[in-house]
Amino acid sequence: MGDHRLDPAALTRSADDTFTVRRVFGEPYERDGALVVPVARVTGAVGTATATGDGGVRGPRRDDDRGAGPYGTGDAGAGAFGTHVKAVGVFVVDDDGAHWHPALDLNRVILGGQLVGAVVGCAFALAWALRRR
Repeated sequence: MGDHRLDPAALTRSADDTFTVRRVFGEPYERDGALVVPVARVTGAVGTATATGDGGVRGPRRDDDRGAGPYGTGDAGAGAFGTHVKAVGVFVVDDDGAHWHPALDLNRVILGGQLVGAVVGCAFALAWALRRR
């Protein structure tokens, strides 16, 4: 097996490259005489873990007589980095000034409609049940 040691500096460099202003504000472009600047929300997380050990184990207790046999030593390290980028809208800069235009999240609109429908349905069912008493 090769030497696969955790490099925390690599995770830091990845985070540095990801969480930049260029990720939040996209490359501006011109459309119909106005400057359009896309905007996104960037979230992320970094996690690391390390473990070391030595000594053999036989059953539920440590086997000190045998010492650190072939299965008695070890170390491990792991790291993960995740990010999520979501478009939230655009700034439009024209002759009248700068204007914010939010992006429409259709999934959120549909979910909101479903929740309202469920609440209304439950209210009608409760009213109908109480009326039958």
